Amino acid sequence: MSTIHVDVVSAEASIFSGEAKFVALPGESGELGILPKHTPLITRIRPGAVRIEKADGGEEFVFVAGGILEVQPGVVTVLADTAIRGKDLDEAKATEAKQRAEEALRNDKSDVNAAAAQAELISAVAQLAAIRKLRAR
Repeated sequence: MSTIHVDVVSAEASIFSGEAKFVALPGESGELGILPKHTPLITRIRPGAVRIEKADGGEEFVFVAGGILEVQPGVVTVLADTAIRGKDLDEAKATEAKQRAEEALRNDKSDVNAAAAQAELISAVAQLAAIRKLRAR
């Protein structure tokens, strides 16, 4: 059985490091699926769920709020802006963040603040979608 080493890291911590059979994540241009010996690739990633099919048959889910993906034939590295283990996702906090961002968009007339609120909204919506996807499994 062929595997690929996967590292998911954020500025705060190493979230996952181990061998995997498959990795799926939200790339800049759409969903990416990565198998061992994948063609080298560097791309930005969008907020969403990273699904790792581990070598032992288990699965690991990590929410990322964007970042960079580097793929080499034997190594996948996810450098996330923010990364949260699936088991640590908090639906109430994500819903609250979404509501705050929507409120900021309604009330703020500054382009700079509106852009920050829009980014926060996108991240919160992606986090809620990741929570739903994790629950469906």
